Amino acid sequence: MKTACTLTSLSRTMINRYRAEGRFPAAVPLGDKRIAFVKAEVSEWIASRIAARAANDNTSRAVAA
Repeated sequence: MKTACTLTSLSRTMINRYRAEGRFPAAVPLGDKRIAFVKAEVSEWIASRIAARAANDNTSRAVAA
């Protein structure tokens, strides 16, 4: 979880909220009260957020023009 927080700059609370909403990669259970995330999935999630921002920026510019 710490690495996921560092990679995304999100708090544990926000990551857990996104997980509950299905908006963040699923956790891998490691044992009692221990989870991990697949780094590649978190990186893909970040990339998708960047792509969505770029798409919204392009749409905003097209509407403003």
